[in-house]
Amino acid sequence: MSASFSHAGIFVSDLELMASFYQRVLGLTETDRGVLNGADIRFLSASPAEHHQIVLVAGRPREPQFNPINQLSFRVADLSALRAMLVTLRDEEDVQSISPVSHGNALSIYFPDPEGNRLEVYIDTPWYVAQPLRVEVDLDRPEDDIWRDLESAVSDLPGFVPIADWRTAIAKRMQS
Repeated sequence: MSASFSHAGIFVSDLELMASFYQRVLGLTETDRGVLNGADIRFLSASPAEHHQIVLVAGRPREPQFNPINQLSFRVADLSALRAMLVTLRDEEDVQSISPVSHGNALSIYFPDPEGNRLEVYIDTPWYVAQPLRVEVDLDRPEDDIWRDLESAVSDLPGFVPIADWRTAIAKRMQS
């Protein structure tokens, strides 16, 4: 069997607030809505090829003991789009904490949604870098400086290779 990730569902306390946030901040579109087993549900997607990528389901307790969601991650096209997201987040009153970081293999912005679920918006870099790795990055610097400094910071780390080489090697491992 081979499976690929498709979508995630999240129980939420305030369905209207959360649906508005995901649509406004991440540009998702409501594709459907309804009620199932007494719970209001919203289906959201950023791709016409996917009926839904996020499902928001009413019913989360206001004061949960523990949030089992580590993060939900959204890929954007390029550094320009990532920087535009940073501007959007800085203007968003529902976002209390913004953390731009480099993982070597990705440039990311972490932030919470209004109910405290950690979100990541990111771009891939052209390199594989062993994980975990997390270093703060200033996305307000000139683009050429960001790329030059990032490559300089990670190129000497153990396992550093161009991403195409890593993908070839991991594909061979997955076939065995």
